[in-house]
Amino acid sequence: MQLSSSRKSKVNLLPQVIRDQLHVLIRSGDMHQTDIREAINQMIEEAGLPEDAKLSRTGLNRYAQKFEGVGERIRQSREVAEVWISKLGQAPTSDVGKLLQEFVRTMAFETSMKLMDEAAEEGAEPISPKALGQLALVVQRIEAASMSSLKVEKEIRSAFAVEAANTAEKVAKTAGLTKEGVELLKREILGIA
Repeated sequence: MQLSSSRKSKVNLLPQVIRDQLHVLIRSGDMHQTDIREAINQMIEEAGLPEDAKLSRTGLNRYAQKFEGVGERIRQSREVAEVWISKLGQAPTSDVGKLLQEFVRTMAFETSMKLMDEAAEEGAEPISPKALGQLALVVQRIEAASMSSLKVEKEIRSAFAVEAANTAEKVAKTAGLTKEGVELLKREILGIA
């Protein structure tokens, strides 16, 4: 099971059951890496896998650091989301919607970059059509939500402008403005030149 640096790690080649157990042990934080490696290597032996499938100290350390790094990023994302949600709780829905759309756009971009990086590795599987389809669907939905938000925002602004123009017309008439002056003021507010 000789691996080059561009191939999958030994951990990724292990059966799912053993990988899941490894993730549980790393996440728990109850055991030292030496103990985790011994337990996983025992599982590899019991599963009848070849000797070279066993994890080395450095291989496990590298994988654990990567695993913990991903966990840290997830924790940070959740903390940032909580801060924004608490700060924007009183903000207009369109602002929260725009923030969430941008957040999902960023996640879709990072996911696509990761998929491209993985596919670029020598001997790697190409990006699956299913993954591409799901990513395309996410992008399509983000853009549809963005267009819908823009349309609603435009309608709200238009309704506000009509209301403001009507109010200005009433005020201008009571203030003694001429009919032409009132119409000019109304056109300026509505953006009709």
